Amino acid sequence: MKTIVSKTGLSVVTAAVLLAATATLSLAEDKIDIGLSQGTMHSSWRVQMVERNKAYAEKNMPDVNLLITNGEDNAGKQVSDVESLMAKSVDVLLISPVTAEALTPVVKQVMDAGIPVVTMDRKVNTDVTLHIGADNKKIGEAAAKFVCQKLGGKGNVIEIQGTAGASATVDRHDYFHSTLKSDCPEVEVIADQVANYTREPALKFMEDMIQRFGPGEFQVVYAHNDEMALGAVTALEAAGRLNDVLVVGIDGQNTAYDAIKEGKMAATFTYHFVAPEGVQYAYKIAKGEKLPKEIVLETKQADATNIDEFIGTGF
Repeated sequence: MKTIVSKTGLSVVTAAVLLAATATLSLAEDKIDIGLSQGTMHSSWRVQMVERNKAYAEKNMPDVNLLITNGEDNAGKQVSDVESLMAKSVDVLLISPVTAEALTPVVKQVMDAGIPVVTMDRKVNTDVTLHIGADNKKIGEAAAKFVCQKLGGKGNVIEIQGTAGASATVDRHDYFHSTLKSDCPEVEVIADQVANYTREPALKFMEDMIQRFGPGEFQVVYAHNDEMALGAVTALEAAGRLNDVLVVGIDGQNTAYDAIKEGKMAATFTYHFVAPEGVQYAYKIAKGEKLPKEIVLETKQADATNIDEFIGTGF
């Protein structure tokens, strides 16, 4: 059997192997590395943010390496995660920070290093390439207007806040309060507590509030997300107080839609989990496309009047 030799002196088989290896190496070098730094995976909303961006990239972006980290609701851990991604020279950093203040310095370092940064949902206090998320200020305002209308301009509210210092928490709190003050000053927030966007702390806080305030002493629970709202529903229902209290949440998860349908919650405001928009826009930036500084995703109010439109469409 003859061995065919190429002009380089290599056998055709060897040359073909080398050519394939070179092509593979070239493809590897052409990969776009996108770092996705998630602040926490303690809620189903944030799990969906990661998983849906990941699934979209795997299906539609063969030239993307998506490097995912989980800050575990610890700002120090997330800072280390971002430093690690920066050391790997990612082409774009996608980040949803635990808190704005704690993550601002390291995000500034990333930007100063020439790596584009896309913040998702929560913001930082420094310039970034792009921010994507719903408008938490408008959500806080809309929730307050809903409460004003339901209470006829007078009553008491208990507020369950998200993570202290997170931009979403700040906006959902501040604009709720400022709108109550301007639109219905006789509606008062009589108690509030941080519950970190998770159900169990919200349930425990609500149990405490049920002991502190008797029937009729508060008419609304305003929770910064549906998980906490559902914790409040569980506590109120167990105490036989749910029929006298309107529970309002934010996010748009299917269990909240079901609760509205069953009359256990009054409303929720949809909050998009930036997927697959996060990885889509990161890819555009990596490819050199010019984008606006901020992209606002749509928010809708779901309540008893339109809940059938939302059943099964959440997460």
